[in-house]
Amino acid sequence: MRLLFPLLEPARFAFRSLTANKLRSLLSLLGMVIGIFLIISINTLVDGLQRGINQSLSSLGDDVIFVQKWPWSGGFDQPWWKYINRPQPSQKESRWLRDRVGSFAHVSFRSYDDAQLSYLNRSMNNTNIVGMGEGIKEVLDIKLNQGRFFNDAELAKGSPGAVIGSEVARMLFPGGKALGQEFRIGSGKFTVIGVLEEKGQSLIDFGEDERVHIAYPNFKSMFNTRGRYRQREILARPKQGIALAYLRSELKGAMRAIRKIHPLEEDDFALNESGLLQEQSASLTGILNTVGLFIGGIAILVGAFGVANILFVSVRERTPIIGLQKALGAKRSFILLQFMMEALSLSIVGGLLGLLLVALVAYAVRSLDIFDMQLSLSNIISGLWIAALVGLIAGIFPAWSASRLAPVEAIRRGQ
Repeated sequence: MRLLFPLLEPARFAFRSLTANKLRSLLSLLGMVIGIFLIISINTLVDGLQRGINQSLSSLGDDVIFVQKWPWSGGFDQPWWKYINRPQPSQKESRWLRDRVGSFAHVSFRSYDDAQLSYLNRSMNNTNIVGMGEGIKEVLDIKLNQGRFFNDAELAKGSPGAVIGSEVARMLFPGGKALGQEFRIGSGKFTVIGVLEEKGQSLIDFGEDERVHIAYPNFKSMFNTRGRYRQREILARPKQGIALAYLRSELKGAMRAIRKIHPLEEDDFALNESGLLQEQSASLTGILNTVGLFIGGIAILVGAFGVANILFVSVRERTPIIGLQKALGAKRSFILLQFMMEALSLSIVGGLLGLLLVALVAYAVRSLDIFDMQLSLSNIISGLWIAALVGLIAGIFPAWSASRLAPVEAIRRGQ
């Protein structure tokens, strides 16, 4: 207890001063509250966005490389005129790739188009149909809620089965009995052999719950797969013990050899992976964090001036008391701690109120089911640390000036 006394006594004086001037203390808190709220709320928002984006991208596969026509990097700045005439990957190329890299990678192929689904008197328009080649299950992490997935023999010969998303199952078969039901994709008949596990809504919605997966030979017979704008892709996943960077290098060399690209010519294909999108999202969230820090920093600067101002006023009002305390033997450190405690108390209370507002906003966002926004422990610690640091900086000069007052001069000023 003796060790705490040098802190408890100044803290008691600081508490009395703050409670004696409630309105003034409250007004000086506003800048700190707004600043901490802005910084931590944007940090919390960015954390939620990043978490949601990562969860969405995880469905692509962290270790899957997509051989496609268009690159994922570059955004709106990419030279589209250079990519528009590139050939789309083909199933023949995927088979050639499997022969070249099959010893250390699983390789598959798929293509997309839209069609109408119908079952009895129910229908779904513009539903995404995915035509899949053999080996797809080894490449992608496919989870089923009901039934089973295709085997490679069915995918190779074109089995008239279909694996549907959870939303398709709800819309076409509301009774819950989708397995074994026969429905139409356009004019073709298919039988449901499996229902995929529900993915739910996410920040980046790939529409997995509203897709129908069929064997590529059936897909090829229904749609024009030779179109330049038809989306086709080759998927490759390294086998256990093979590094993704090594597979990427081998894929690039194999694709250049298959397409007979001259050594001095650029690639006419793109090797994409989820890490590229994660890097872009991290760059975007980094910008948001910087903007939040800048705007919140301005508010905190105002709050720091408010804290410093109220301390200067307190020093002026309590000058006679400071003189009496020093005349009775109070040390400079006691006076210094007294006002530093007052500054810290103001700042930390402002930080706590700002964090409370962030928690309320996060709860409202979660309640509205917009996305998962949660105030993390790290953000709470950051908010309190920022508030305490600002309080120390704002309070050091007023507290130092109070501790330097001469006892006789201080008492005389109060008369």
